[in-house]
Amino acid sequence: MTISKEFALQDMPARRLICSRCGTEFGCNLSGNCWCAEETARLPMPVKGEDCLCRECLRKAAAEARSPDGAQA
Repeated sequence: MTISKEFALQDMPARRLICSRCGTEFGCNLSGNCWCAEETARLPMPVKGEDCLCRECLRKAAAEARSPDGAQA
């Protein structure tokens, strides 16, 4: 008997992560029910040495990415 990836991910508890920019602890659910799935911002995968960002830093990074000169919003 094999277990599908989708089934295996549903049973996984949320990971506890530390935002690589500000140090805030937050949860990440690999099943796709993560808070970031609700965000309208879509960014490239993290750069080398970074991991997921907290909600606030994700929004700031998205605003910077939209800015023509890359300035912080």
